[in-house]
Amino acid sequence: MSHLTIPKNYQSLLGVKNTEHAIKFIKDHFQVNLAAELHLKRITAPMFVKKGTGINDDLSGVEKPVSFRVKDIKNEEFEIVQSLAKWKRLMLADLEMNNGTGIYTDMNAIRPDEILSNIHSIYVDQWDWEKVISSTDRNPDYLKNTVVKIYNAIKRTEFLVSEAFPQIKEKLPEMIKFIHSEELLALYPESSPKERENKISQKFGAVFIIGIGSVLADGKPHDGRAPDYDDWTTETKNGYKGLNGDIIVWNPVLESACEISSMGIRVDKETLLNQLKITGNDNRKELYFHKRLLNDELPLSMGGGIGQSRLCMYLLEKAHIGEVQAGIWPDEMVESCAKAGIKLL
Repeated sequence: MSHLTIPKNYQSLLGVKNTEHAIKFIKDHFQVNLAAELHLKRITAPMFVKKGTGINDDLSGVEKPVSFRVKDIKNEEFEIVQSLAKWKRLMLADLEMNNGTGIYTDMNAIRPDEILSNIHSIYVDQWDWEKVISSTDRNPDYLKNTVVKIYNAIKRTEFLVSEAFPQIKEKLPEMIKFIHSEELLALYPESSPKERENKISQKFGAVFIIGIGSVLADGKPHDGRAPDYDDWTTETKNGYKGLNGDIIVWNPVLESACEISSMGIRVDKETLLNQLKITGNDNRKELYFHKRLLNDELPLSMGGGIGQSRLCMYLLEKAHIGEVQAGIWPDEMVESCAKAGIKLL
């Protein structure tokens, strides 16, 4: 099991019953804090969308969504969502949300191409959020200010968890560190992107890596991003590219970096066309979502996803994401976890 890490002498701080209680506690409190910080209203979200509309996400471009047909709907095929990045922007327009306000929802997805590990399962549960912004908000400072608000919501939730469950101690630093992926590459030029994330998150405890998607000085992107939601090509004053990034924390149980959120300022018409061209996806201009954006029918926005199980796993100091969500795992992984006292739900 090369993708499974077994911490030495691991012992869960909470039993299964208290873990279930704590999961609900975290989810209840965090979403209230998030909504207050970002001025968001809760809405419901779909589990599946029509294939061929451009609404579903391609993530890094290689993941294949689960598709199916419906008996009573002829000549149509549907896909289980991989994320709701583009769907949320459509909803901002349809709900006529005002500038500075937005929406959040529970996003549940299936990603069968995930490599199963301590922090990856094929089931994804996130708080997906999106808010309307103005053209003057499309800058690194606005991005950073929003990250700080999200981090504050996480910090408050961590405090409440430590008060409700004394076994759990606060771990997060007071401030989150900001660094661009180009700066991170220059800092650790001999390391892979994942190794860089490990080193920087261990050093600072919590970090936001800016600029995910564009090719860096070594000829490779820090990580892949689809071309039609996050803006990863806009050049800022310091010459760096990208108005997006990842919130990453250092997980002391696994002794590794853990991504909590992927987010960013979304593409406008110009960056959409540029990123479609860069990735060889010009044909997407004819899809429903892309047409509405190019026809000025969608607001400028920013948004992201915050992993529910990831946050619970981190705050509750669990060794495996299967301790905070019911899932399916290879038999070898189940057996190895059981031997190590890791109780998968």
